Amino acid sequence: MVRFAIFAKAPRAGSVKTRLIPALGPEGAASLYRRLAVAQIERTVRAAPGCVDLWCAPDADDEFFARCAEEFGVDLYVQPDADLGTRMHTAAVDTLRRADAAVVIGTDCPGLTVDYLAHAASQLEAKQHDVVIGPCEDGGYALIGMRAAQPGLFSDIAWSTPEVAATTRRRLRALGLRWQELPLLWDVDDAVDLPRLARWESARGK
Repeated sequence: MVRFAIFAKAPRAGSVKTRLIPALGPEGAASLYRRLAVAQIERTVRAAPGCVDLWCAPDADDEFFARCAEEFGVDLYVQPDADLGTRMHTAAVDTLRRADAAVVIGTDCPGLTVDYLAHAASQLEAKQHDVVIGPCEDGGYALIGMRAAQPGLFSDIAWSTPEVAATTRRRLRALGLRWQELPLLWDVDDAVDLPRLARWESARGK
């Protein structure tokens, strides 16, 4: 069984999608984040019913998380107070205690569709690869999955830089791991991404 860990923040104005605040304002940026998060949770639950956890920050007390748990049946966990790599590794280790493979994703990549997520899971279930990665155009990745804990993939990484995926590939080679790279994705980070998001949603009738 493959289990998904979704990383999400409480959608509070001024604390999420801060790079979009100049274009949307604090409330608008928070509203967009909330919409993206709900859509991602819904898609992930469709791809893996009963196998989705929501890893919350800064805690799980926000009403948004309670509503997600009630509406989608996801379990809530709290991200530790640490750097992103430690938080991701913690989620992966915890998830692997309850599943044969763990997939960690965020909430700001529309391309993480039901089919994309199901394909990632199938690659791990086939046991032909140790790791799967969903790379992003900005040099990072929106998805990473594994069949065993891999602390070397999360330590000493320059997160939020264009080197994340390249560094991860070097680590995979150095560790002798077999990995599958999935189709290239894009995420919603800056104002220039908003027209692309609008076109994406329009094409899907949203």
